[in-house]
Amino acid sequence: MERMDGLVRSVTTPEFAGMTFHEVLCKSALNRVPGVSAMPFDWTVNPYRGCTHACSYCFARKTHEYLDLDYGADFDSQIVVKVNVADVLRTELRRGSWAREPVMLGTNTDPYQRAEGRYRLMPDIVGAMTDNGTPFSILTKGTLLRRDLPLLTEAAQQVKVSLAMSIAVFDDTLQHSIEPGTPSAEARLDTVRAATEAGFRVTVFLMPIIPHLTDSIAALDHALARIRAAGAARVVYGALHLRPGAKQWFFEWLEREHPHLVSSYRGLYPGVSTSAPKAYRTWLGKRMRPLLRMHRLDGWDEDDHPRGRPQPGLAARTPTPASSLGPIRSTGVPASARPRVAPASEPTLF
Repeated sequence: MERMDGLVRSVTTPEFAGMTFHEVLCKSALNRVPGVSAMPFDWTVNPYRGCTHACSYCFARKTHEYLDLDYGADFDSQIVVKVNVADVLRTELRRGSWAREPVMLGTNTDPYQRAEGRYRLMPDIVGAMTDNGTPFSILTKGTLLRRDLPLLTEAAQQVKVSLAMSIAVFDDTLQHSIEPGTPSAEARLDTVRAATEAGFRVTVFLMPIIPHLTDSIAALDHALARIRAAGAARVVYGALHLRPGAKQWFFEWLEREHPHLVSSYRGLYPGVSTSAPKAYRTWLGKRMRPLLRMHRLDGWDEDDHPRGRPQPGLAARTPTPASSLGPIRSTGVPASARPRVAPASEPTLF
């Protein structure tokens, strides 16, 4: 724990068996996305480090090594909790240089992972951004989002709010194996329904699509049919990325659970390669596009919208005044010029 700045205490509790929560006082809440990133936003807030979802493919695993923890079991069970994140965020948002650019939550580790049920950091984070007039987006695999839907509905009357649910695997057996700490696909779809009924146009991230395991026409058709039935407005899809840390951990899982696929994956992700080959991604796009049309879903490949280009359906909208019959929910805005806010000391990945 020598590199865990601001450590207040480490906590274990019976209801979270096998997990340790390291409560820290953070110095910064707003994280600037590196300029080389392909993501179409500039700022994130990450109230937690590490994630109890335990997804074998999680891109953020390597970041745990900055804390002298490993990218494997430690990432899943040693969770850093920024207990003062909302107070720090309010201070940063009050700076005169803050231009109220869109802020994304859920780009590093999930803000609605199980730990949020204990610490309840998100309501104050949402309140801080709403009070400041800062638009924000949330991407999560956590059904705990439903707890905050009334608060998010109120927030959407004042700022632009976007909600997205990540659902990569629709086969229950595979889901329990590859992302054992996540809610079921059906539970997440129920959350999509609830958010849609609350008036939000919800995006589903069908990511990652996992070669040889979830990329068949039957699997994709099944996934899109269920997404459509849940009322989602659009789908973003993309092939599996295997960044350092995640790559090693994923291959350990693959060798244990699907050894017959190891040689194929070594061909798809050779050496230090982190992305599926362009030929595979092109093939996947040709498979997905007619299925999206068939299910009458707006959708796009993550590769289609590099940093700085607005994504379809993500244009800014004006919030409905509180005096009107109901709020208009929007889905964020493209990035603009960056204000002079000091970057965080920790990296932000997507």
